[in-house]
Parts: sequence; C-alpha cells; structure tokens
Amino acid sequence: MAGKKRRQTTDAVEILRRRFVEGDAESEALLEEIRAEAEVARTIYRLRSGAKLTQQALAERVGTTASVISRLEDADYTGHSLAMLRRIATALGRRVEIRFPAVKTAKAPSAK
Repeated sequence: MAGKKRRQTTDAVEILRRRFVEGDAESEALLEEIRAEAEVARTIYRLRSGAKLTQQALAERVGTTASVISRLEDADYTGHSLAMLRRIATALGRRVEIRFPAVKTAKAPSAK
C-alpha cells in the first residue's frame, strides 16, 4: 500500500478487520461468507417482523416449525437453502433475488 494513504478510523470492527483480515484472501472470503449469512438472517427477521408475524405464524404459512424459522433468523446459521428462502418469500408476498456484485479484491478465489 505504498503511496496510498488509509483513512484513520476509531471503528473497532474496522480496526480489527484491517489488522487480522485485510490482505489474507482466505480470511476475507470467510468474513464475506459470515456477513452474507448474517444478512440473510437479518432480512428474514426484518420481513417477518414487518409483516407483524410471529415465528410460529410464519412457520405455519411456510409449512415448517417455529424452531426452523428461529434457526433461519440466527446470524450463526449457515444452512440457508434457496428452496426454503423461496418458501419464506412466497409466504411474505416477496420473491428472492440473487446478485453477484463485484468484490473489492484484486482477483477472485479459484474454484476447488
């Protein structure tokens, strides 16, 4: 990063990201995966809450149990399936959109 000045920050998360993640492709990929899973969980919660539904009520609309909805709303859950997300979207009068935006890293990780 010679010649390029970084903005100073007091944001603890940003400081930790810079110190422990930035520049490490594997760590950056893992962090992105964690952020994506957490965003899915937050979106399900936000849409359910916005529709004024309990987890049980959404589960009944989707054809599953409240514990499954609870798990899907957990930021640490990593098993979101496209089929289940579509069922939830339909129950909430929505649709699922998948995007592949460009990432900031110089090169994409190779497929294994």
